[in-house]
Amino acid sequence: MSAIAIVNPDASWAAQYDKTAQVISNILGDVAVRVDHIGSTSVPGLAAKDVLDIQVTVAAESELEDAVQLLVATDWEARAPRRDHPVPGLPKDEFQWVKRLVIEPMYRRRVNLHLRVAGRANQRYALLFRDYLRAHPDTAAAYGEFKRRAASLPLESVGEYADLKDPVCDLIYLPAEEWAERSGWTSDR
Repeated sequence: MSAIAIVNPDASWAAQYDKTAQVISNILGDVAVRVDHIGSTSVPGLAAKDVLDIQVTVAAESELEDAVQLLVATDWEARAPRRDHPVPGLPKDEFQWVKRLVIEPMYRRRVNLHLRVAGRANQRYALLFRDYLRAHPDTAAAYGEFKRRAASLPLESVGEYADLKDPVCDLIYLPAEEWAERSGWTSDR
């Protein structure tokens, strides 16, 4: 039995993000350069786990811990420091993949809050991946079908599911880079 449940798209995910992003912005104030809805729930029509992925961007690595402490003071739960997986063709420097992960206070709407540094490869990856899927609904549908099939496997943890998805996401991301170049996409949007 899989530990993952993929659900049909929910039109209210965007409104749920707006409400949660306002709470996060109020907590973090100027520490947050920006707050973005990322991940599958940010792509209209895409099946997903019913967990909002939100990215908080801070200006410098030293502000990651400041943001974590502000959130922890309001009952968010910090996870151990970690790194995102490096993507083929992108910088291999470990500092490009540093992030912090915080989850919502108990009994609140499920949220994975990814804290990343502005301009780093992992911060850009999340935004470009989202925007590419929004602009390419057939690719999003194929990705959704992969996620449904992956979730039906006998996986023991969300971590195993994420490890299975990483190379598939990279296969989507690599043409997204070409699309970004052709379309003039920037992460400043």
